[in-house]
Amino acid sequence: MGEPLNIGIIGCGAIVAQYLKTLPSLPSVELRAVADLDLGRAEAVAASQDGVRALTVDALLADPGIDTVLNLTIPAAHAEIALRAIAAGKHVYGEKPLAANTDEARLVLDAAQKAGVRVGCAPDTVLGTGIQTARHAIDNGLIGRPISATATMVTPGHERWHPNPDFYYVPGGGPLLDMGPYYVTALVTLLGPVTSVIGAASHTRSERTIGGGPRAGQTVPVSIDTHVTGVLVHASGALSTLVMSFDAVQTRSSNIEIHGEQASMTVPDPNYFDGEVSVCDLGNRENDRELGWDVLPVSAGYLDAGRGYGLADMALTPPGEQHRASGELAYHVLDVMESLLKSAAEGASVPVRSAAERPPAVPLASLTEPLTASVRA
Repeated sequence: MGEPLNIGIIGCGAIVAQYLKTLPSLPSVELRAVADLDLGRAEAVAASQDGVRALTVDALLADPGIDTVLNLTIPAAHAEIALRAIAAGKHVYGEKPLAANTDEARLVLDAAQKAGVRVGCAPDTVLGTGIQTARHAIDNGLIGRPISATATMVTPGHERWHPNPDFYYVPGGGPLLDMGPYYVTALVTLLGPVTSVIGAASHTRSERTIGGGPRAGQTVPVSIDTHVTGVLVHASGALSTLVMSFDAVQTRSSNIEIHGEQASMTVPDPNYFDGEVSVCDLGNRENDRELGWDVLPVSAGYLDAGRGYGLADMALTPPGEQHRASGELAYHVLDVMESLLKSAAEGASVPVRSAAERPPAVPLASLTEPLTASVRA
């Protein structure tokens, strides 16, 4: 507290550009070094940032001037890099999912607890004004007791834009583990933890064709299900229906809808930090006809947020308190998704063994102010 965390990034792939847009504006973190298995990629990133060094992975992990590793490697490497960083005495904040599976994720959390360091994990989009305004409304009883939710993400596949999409179509990839963290984290933030799931899954194509870049026209084999659907049973009693697909083309419905006893709510796409929250209550219906939706004013969340706000929130969280984009929350989300895939394979309901508290709500605040004036309530 009072001094910024010195950050070293490991993994300079496509996602790093989004973090580089945000990190320079956050006084609570300071990017010091970047590393990648391809040193040339790290050198290109370092050259674009004042005062940032390009290092090998080993050198970055050994650098005593790095407090925290921002782990932007592919999902299969998340646990390996996290464990190495923890062994070097560093905090870790990683891209989603926390690890390729819950066994690896548990090793990370146990190692961090033993070492006395923090683990954080994306997505941090739920800390923005979109999801937090929706949560503020729910917590203040605007829709009454929540009954159900729907969460939908469909796309014809990331190979249409990603130059190296292979990892999306092998175990550890797929629409649920890739995009599901945004939606499941949002649902847990809004409605609380999940106690059981039931799911089904399918796939329509055995290979995918890369749409652009140096490998355009090459095919990628598909060894996983690419359409996953299911029902999440929350501890509160609410039921969420989830659809995650790399097979469908588009949806016209809201990405997330929450239905309560007194009103229904549309929630912004959890892949982004902002967006409109709309409510249709019983007073907006007449003779079973919808009369209109009201857009809620922005009332909560980090303003003008971007990727890396979860890392900044971790940096500002006092010792002994739980940061919002925590490893424990990410573990529960991974457990929910892994249980859903297990249910789809077995054709039966599966209990979710882990539990996670809803992270503290985010007041309407900015993280771009000087550290002495930063707000974290």
